Amino acid sequence: MLKSIDELYLLVLNVGLAVHNADWNWKDVNSPFTRLYYVTEGNAKLILPSGVQNLKPDHLYLIPSFTKHDYECDSYFCHYYIHIYEDIKSGIGLLDDWSFPVEVPSLKTDKDLFARLCEINPFMKLKSSNPASYDNNPTLIQNIIKNKQRAFCDQVESRGITYQLLSRFLKNIKPKIEIDDDRIHKALSHIRKNIHNSITIDDLSESLHMSKDHFIRLFKKKVGTTPLQYINQKKIEKAQLILIANDMSIKNIAYMLAFEDHSYFNRLFKASTGLTPQEYRNIHMKG
Repeated sequence: MLKSIDELYLLVLNVGLAVHNADWNWKDVNSPFTRLYYVTEGNAKLILPSGVQNLKPDHLYLIPSFTKHDYECDSYFCHYYIHIYEDIKSGIGLLDDWSFPVEVPSLKTDKDLFARLCEINPFMKLKSSNPASYDNNPTLIQNIIKNKQRAFCDQVESRGITYQLLSRFLKNIKPKIEIDDDRIHKALSHIRKNIHNSITIDDLSESLHMSKDHFIRLFKKKVGTTPLQYINQKKIEKAQLILIANDMSIKNIAYMLAFEDHSYFNRLFKASTGLTPQEYRNIHMKG
């Protein structure tokens, strides 16, 4: 489980109550923040890579960051929403390390919690439900700044409410990668904590007192991918966040993540996301 609540830094970017009449239809939504919904009335559909989820009243729904999805709504639909940004301090995104249930039943107090969060954060309501209007670099940065500039009492209360609502899902989370070998746990932890550094398979295997070949075979058996593929995957995920939240040059991002050849970084990024780093940034810089 999560080691400490002190490692979890959550910022509320947007919160509000949205009312729709067959006008909540968006495709290919993919954001650097987590979405949390509470449905009050009506029905809609959330289309995820894992399948179609019907959104119904008196239930909470969670969509992790960087999850590509669609919305379909052909009738009346009303829901509260929270956009949550994990302000990562340790280099490890705790929300990213766990698989959450998409749907959980709400408690009687949840509607009041959402209403209170809206009451103390009226300026965080979305002006438009179109993701293109808020899911971009300038708006993300503005919202992060707004969050940190609020009165301290509102920051504390908002974070407390967000923790309460997120706790509904934490009861049923599972590690994204279930590992029963302590050596591989140590390797995964080292990779995540040192994602900005050069990580070699030789160093990993040596630290675990294993031969390189044995380590690679065991890692692939337990994780489902090779150590190098996993390291690159985590570096690209980190690069996606940096590209959106920072105006650092792509070359410097590559160097920051310990890629000696930024051309290789570009190729790896496109193979993973289908876009070059610049194309990825351009999409999120719109608005």
